[in-house]
Order: sequence, then C-alpha cells, then structure tokens
Amino acid sequence: MSAALLAFGALDARLATDCRLLSLRRYELPVRVGVHDFERQAPQRMWFDVDLCVPLAHAPADSDDITRTLDYDFVRELIRQIAGQTHHALQETLCDTILARLMAHPHIQAARVRTGKPDVYPDCESVGIERVGLKPW
Repeated sequence: MSAALLAFGALDARLATDCRLLSLRRYELPVRVGVHDFERQAPQRMWFDVDLCVPLAHAPADSDDITRTLDYDFVRELIRQIAGQTHHALQETLCDTILARLMAHPHIQAARVRTGKPDVYPDCESVGIERVGLKPW
C-alpha cells in the first residue's frame, strides 16, 4: 500500500480499503502567480501533485474500459484551466480552488493537492502549499 493511501487511511480507514488512489506527480505548467511586481510580469513554473481517492464502485478495474474509472486527462485539464484563467496572487488560493473543484466531482471521495514554485529560491527545491479534502460518506 502506498504512503499516500496509508495517510488517507489514517483519516478514514475506508479510504485505504474501499478506494483506489489515483496520483499525478509534478505536473508542470507556466502560471501567473505571485504578489511581487516581478512575479506579475511573466508566468512562473509551477508543479502540481494530486492524489485522489475514488471509491472502487466508481473505479472497479473489472475491464480495460476508461469510462469505468476516473481519467487522468480530467485532472490535468482542470488544473490547466484553473491555473491559466487569471493571475493568482497566492498559491494558497490557487491550491484551494483546485481542491474545491476536484472535490465537486461526484466520484472523488478525498483529495490532496500540493502546489510548488521551484524557481523561488536557489537553495531549495520549491516552495509550496498543500491541502486535503474529504467528503462525508
């Protein structure tokens, strides 16, 4: 079992036993984000990491049919659409918006979204924000 699935399971055991975890790692996009003047002049590289818990009833893997599960294209397109809509002053609001839109999907029971800006400081990999959402069963 993956560390992410175990972490969700710590919130509610059913997330680890009754759901499938779908993950997207280091999806990179140019995003207009930041509060400083220089950040408003051009897009910055951003990384997006997403974990989704989808109940097995909505992702049964009983056939090789993409319509029987959640498509990664949906996740990528949603992030691309939200990130590209406007200038975002804060990573926090961008991260929260992505999480809220993911959680609005009827087949997503829980989600984790992490955003990171890798080019802020030369002495660290990235600066980021992380949020978790969980629907009642």
